[in-house]
Amino acid sequence: MRAVVVRRFGGPEVLELVEVAVPEPGPGQVRVRVAAAAVNPVDAVTRSGVLTEAGLMAPRETVGIGWDVAGTVERLGPGVSGFAVGDEVIGLRDRLDVPLGSHADALVLDATALAPAPPGVPAVEAATLPLNGLTALQALDLLDLPAGATLLVTGAAGAVGGFAVQLAVRRGLRVVAVAGERDAALLRELGAEWYVPRDAPDPAAAVRALVPGGVDGALDAALLGVTALGAVRNRGAFVAVAAGAAPPGLRGIRVAHVWVTADGTALAGLAALAARRELALRVADTLPLERAAAAHRRLAHGGLRGRLVLVP
Repeated sequence: MRAVVVRRFGGPEVLELVEVAVPEPGPGQVRVRVAAAAVNPVDAVTRSGVLTEAGLMAPRETVGIGWDVAGTVERLGPGVSGFAVGDEVIGLRDRLDVPLGSHADALVLDATALAPAPPGVPAVEAATLPLNGLTALQALDLLDLPAGATLLVTGAAGAVGGFAVQLAVRRGLRVVAVAGERDAALLRELGAEWYVPRDAPDPAAAVRALVPGGVDGALDAALLGVTALGAVRNRGAFVAVAAGAAPPGLRGIRVAHVWVTADGTALAGLAALAARRELALRVADTLPLERAAAAHRRLAHGGLRGRLVLVP
């Protein structure tokens, strides 16, 4: 089968489409025939070698690319229950120390990392849900804010930020969204109560003008760090979504970083929301698997609304 890998780190040009043996599922594992796989910023970071340099990945000769997957169960390993060959599923590869990712014709995952695909939702759309949806959900769990609390979401028009706004509103939180001006109307549709332009001269002051004393918590998807921390009240909560992006816990603010974890049960809950169209899935464009490098170049260029998705 085909798989996108890197054997040296660098720009999009180092991505290779190679022929590899079809992986066999072990105990508790499932092989999924890939129908669609989203392209995320973490894929570019993996390709560049930053994760290896940071000690988050052990050096290896071949590194697989791709975290999200939507596809069909092709083979079950020993001891797997709850899935059958032919089932449509979505899932997340959260391990970095494996040679194959989801940008391939097939992928083996633990059964616990999979969930039934949302009925009636095309695979291309469903593939945008696992990584970013679970990151937003688990970040909100870390914040642990009660209904009625105020939440700042930076990068609110992005993939993680957009899911975070919608899921926060479902929890009864009042959301201040920071994003570009062209996304203000979208954020209102997603449920944000307030909007602050990302190019505001003093974003923290702008937020505090809307929420006197500061918000109860912040989910920093735009990696603003201390700038976003300034909008949080004393002894509030702050969660960063990228390694090394969490600021110090000044003023008694509880600061954490979300390390996304594959969770089939939680993913099934997100899929149910997506199936009812209560969670917006946004696709910027689709490209064939062999154009993975082009997808990475488009991702680096920026300005996308929704995820690019590779289709084998």
